[in-house]
Amino acid sequence: MSKTTPFLMFQGKAEEAINFYTTVFENSEIIHLTRYGAGQPGKEGTVSAAKFSINGQVFMCNDSVVQHGFTFTPSISLFVECDTEVEIDEAFAKLSEDGEILMPLGDYQFSKKFGWIQDKFGVSWQLNLAK
Repeated sequence: MSKTTPFLMFQGKAEEAINFYTTVFENSEIIHLTRYGAGQPGKEGTVSAAKFSINGQVFMCNDSVVQHGFTFTPSISLFVECDTEVEIDEAFAKLSEDGEILMPLGDYQFSKKFGWIQDKFGVSWQLNLAK
């Protein structure tokens, strides 16, 4: 096995999510993005395949061609170690906008500053201030 890459499957919101995530975190970029064209299995203009990175961690994603009854769940989340209070505060504010706060940003026994959010796309994020 050479590499494991997180893969996020959306239903028509992949490009919006990628654009959002790459503005939330510094050192992020869209590496590659292709869209479905006319006559292809997905809705024309939606994302058939994409790669983006957040601080060096590469993610893959697409817009599913199959409508399904499931979405993201907090039982799998992206854990982000933030280096500064400004970084964690800004990321928490942006990710929680139109999302759901699962644990408010605060001081917990296991962390001086931690928060858990399910963003507007349903992706779950745990943000932790590095020691």
